[in-house]
Amino acid sequence: MKHLVNKLVTEKVPFMGDTVEVKKLSVNEVLEMQKLVKASSKTKDDSAQINLLIEVIKLAVIGANEITHEQFKTFPIAELTGLSNQIMRLAGIGDGPVGN
Repeated sequence: MKHLVNKLVTEKVPFMGDTVEVKKLSVNEVLEMQKLVKASSKTKDDSAQINLLIEVIKLAVIGANEITHEQFKTFPIAELTGLSNQIMRLAGIGDGPVGN
């Protein structure tokens, strides 16, 4: 089992008529995501939920960290929310079965 430490596991998921590669989050990454959620819930900033959505996607989607917040804001919110739901599912904290 030790040979699997730090192994990156990904799955391709649909996004805007194409596919993106989402990594299955490690325990540490899930804990980091929970910190983001907690911090977001404490702020009164109207854009906090959108910023949280963006940060979760940047954490999990391969290559998403190269996209700026302004560029993220050009995507349809429904598409970003759907992608976030897929991320949560793959992390084992959302609804539905986890893929391979």
